[in-house]
Amino acid sequence: MRGKTPFLSVVVTIVDGGEMLRKFLRALTTQEDPPSMEILLPYDASIPEIAEFRGEFPDITYLAMGVTEILRPIDTGAGQHELYDRRRAAGLAAARGTLIGILEDRAPVRANWARNVVLLHDKLPYGIIGGAIECAPCDLLNWAFYVCDLSRYGLPFEGGPWPMVSDVNVSYKRKMMDDTRHIWETRFNEAVVHWALREKGETIFLSPDLVVDYHTPYTSLAGVMPERFHWGRLFGHVRGKAMNPLSRVAHVVLGPLIPFVLLIRHGQAQARKGNLGRYLLAAPLVFVLSVGWAAGEVWGNITGRP
Repeated sequence: MRGKTPFLSVVVTIVDGGEMLRKFLRALTTQEDPPSMEILLPYDASIPEIAEFRGEFPDITYLAMGVTEILRPIDTGAGQHELYDRRRAAGLAAARGTLIGILEDRAPVRANWARNVVLLHDKLPYGIIGGAIECAPCDLLNWAFYVCDLSRYGLPFEGGPWPMVSDVNVSYKRKMMDDTRHIWETRFNEAVVHWALREKGETIFLSPDLVVDYHTPYTSLAGVMPERFHWGRLFGHVRGKAMNPLSRVAHVVLGPLIPFVLLIRHGQAQARKGNLGRYLLAAPLVFVLSVGWAAGEVWGNITGRP
């Protein structure tokens, strides 16, 4: 039987597992001046190595999901992404805290993360507070991936209302999750949940005081592209459901322009952050990765399938 209700529940999404998960859990379990906190680690039958963590991290709540049925094959990017979403949903369903955080094992937290979650939610009225996602030292390919996927959350920036935040580093007042349970009950997709909360009048806030350091393990462009396509397809499917038919047609027709728009947009952002030189070196990789994303997004719009 679990003890008294924690103030902060943290749902950990396993993406890489292994040593990356170990590094992440060490960072989360050694926080400076943390609140009363429960750490929830949902895992399905595709993650056999959880037993080795139980002795090293005995205070974590391990949530066994068993064999989890998914729509796509488990060895595809789409299948893996669905498993991540279902793990998050399982963790959220078990969370008991007044505040709830969602993190990803690829992104270990800085030492003051848990304390700052509490301070920010105590000071600010917003129900959704996301944080900065910094790129850990890496080669050009993995940096290009970060630029395409998460660099909009890279430091420096001023905290304030933001169009979106990432489930790599986000926290909620409990009411936000209670009000959207019908949306994420089986599969948590942050875009769907956040759009629904924005429609209800909630403000999304991004803070530079919640920082994680993002690691990726990619060794080849060919290894990354299927993932970019499948993730883009999921986004296109979700976004398409919120569009009227005419807007969907326009988005599909203009789809070939997306990589060029992204290339310019990412370049402008990196120039503002002082990274223009490295961006110019990475631009060919960024463009190819953007083509993979755009193709998936358009296909998700056309087919209406995640």
